[in-house]
Amino acid sequence: MLKEALMNQTADPCHAPCEPNFTEKQGQYLAFINAYTRINRRPPAEADMQRHFQVTPPSVHQMVITLERQGLIRRQPGQPRSIQVLVAPENLPVLR
Repeated sequence: MLKEALMNQTADPCHAPCEPNFTEKQGQYLAFINAYTRINRRPPAEADMQRHFQVTPPSVHQMVITLERQGLIRRQPGQPRSIQVLVAPENLPVLR
């Protein structure tokens, strides 16, 4: 019975610390979205990210799609400035 309980504990994702799984560049985008949202009280537009990272609009859009597919952000379809970071702030890197 003890063995069963221990096996269930290690298999239960709620008991294991979850480390965020994202690249350095993805982490910077997440940190930017988080910081921008806190400062401006609304999420950034893709144009804001384009200006900050000095990249093309398609590059920003592809990153947003990638972050959403990986479950790191959530967006409302058809609603601008609806990006919500799903990673806890303490797991985000320092914005450079």
